[in-house]
Amino acid sequence: MLNKALIEDVLQVALETGGDFSEVFVEDRYTNTMVLQNSRLEKNLSGRDFGVGIRVFNGLQSVYAYTNDSSKEGLLRAARTASKAIQGAKNGKTTIIPLMKETVSNLHHIKIMPNEARKSQKLSVMQKANDIIRNYDPEIVQAIIRLIDEEQNVLIANSEGKFVEDQRVRSRMAMVSIASDGIDMQTGFYGPGAYQGFEFIENLNLDHYAKESARIAKTMLHADPAPSGKFPVIIDNEFGGVIFHEACGHGLEAEAVAKNASVFANKVGEKVASDLVTYIDDGTIENEWGSINIDDEGEKSRKNVLIENGILKGYMIDKLNGRRMGMDSTGSSRRESYRFAPTSRMTNTYIAPGKSTPEEIIGDTEYGIYAKYMGGGSVNPGTGDFNFAVDEAYLVKNGKIEKPIRGATLIGNGAKTILNIDRVGNNLGHGAGMCGASSGSLPVNVGQPMVRVSEITVGGKEA
Repeated sequence: MLNKALIEDVLQVALETGGDFSEVFVEDRYTNTMVLQNSRLEKNLSGRDFGVGIRVFNGLQSVYAYTNDSSKEGLLRAARTASKAIQGAKNGKTTIIPLMKETVSNLHHIKIMPNEARKSQKLSVMQKANDIIRNYDPEIVQAIIRLIDEEQNVLIANSEGKFVEDQRVRSRMAMVSIASDGIDMQTGFYGPGAYQGFEFIENLNLDHYAKESARIAKTMLHADPAPSGKFPVIIDNEFGGVIFHEACGHGLEAEAVAKNASVFANKVGEKVASDLVTYIDDGTIENEWGSINIDDEGEKSRKNVLIENGILKGYMIDKLNGRRMGMDSTGSSRRESYRFAPTSRMTNTYIAPGKSTPEEIIGDTEYGIYAKYMGGGSVNPGTGDFNFAVDEAYLVKNGKIEKPIRGATLIGNGAKTILNIDRVGNNLGHGAGMCGASSGSLPVNVGQPMVRVSEITVGGKEA
């Protein structure tokens, strides 16, 4: 992507004021976005983005600059800009280690690159999903289908001699259904994604995903208001894991831990969750949406066990925060693009499966809430306090799922919630999503089997 000799020059110039580490991140990205709405193609955009990010460390100080001018003059100018911003640099100049190219093992087999598939092929799949949704029920009044795919080529080099390249390919199709009875409206959503090419889109089980999107919308249209109070809450698998991604996962990222801005800081070896909980971040799962071969500092992806049987084992760590913590990187450094400096971020984060069946968990619940599909929410990473909407929920009475309810909100604290998990199912599933934080918006998977929390505050209709 760039000449090795030129990269070495850039790395050296970035250290000319006395920084002790420099890094170059080169990105060449191709993206496609298509939106089908009102049964016609409303958006059809393709683009290419190329740029270079340059980072310099001096101890715990970090400076980041980026440019889309890849000429020698442009790159050296950006490197000098970053170098001059380093304050209190030590005397003398660090000499870079000559670059040695590393070989990356590709964990993900891609059959059809996104740009090898014709737009008409992609549109055909979108139209099938649209038709399934629109024909599901007369109360379904609208369907919105979004298809995105991308090919991201990266080169990462640093003053410690690292030189590595990687190619990332992702595809996703989001299906939104809107139901209306003429007075009220409700939506249903399903958005599967994978680290794959067009073969993922072509082989999607539309009869499942599209119908599920429509079913959620229609079911919630006729649901009763949710009760409020403190109840046992059963959270289903797949995207149900978003509540622990937000309320716990972010607190296990080194960006928060290194600043003591996490409830999990300085607690390695301590009990922080139920004995039933093992919490893992694994970027190596084949073809999963949040997977990576290498992180955005060039470190190999790996399986990081964060919590094991309730005991905190470690964190997700990037290079800069690793310096702050005196700990090594865990291959967890990510960024949206060359416009962002990287930091510790999740990949595929999930609660490991337990031994209970979903039937046993539901059958053992006298009264509570069953959250089948979670929606969006917010969390304070410093305290772990969260507030999450439930897209589809039901009352559970005497061990049976009863009527659907809507408007349910789960309110609680992540650190306390994982201590209150008293059942973990055996039906692990993963759900694709996007996570926004200081280094931009990233594809991540959230996952879990069905779990039951002994008590969560549920916001709904006042009793």
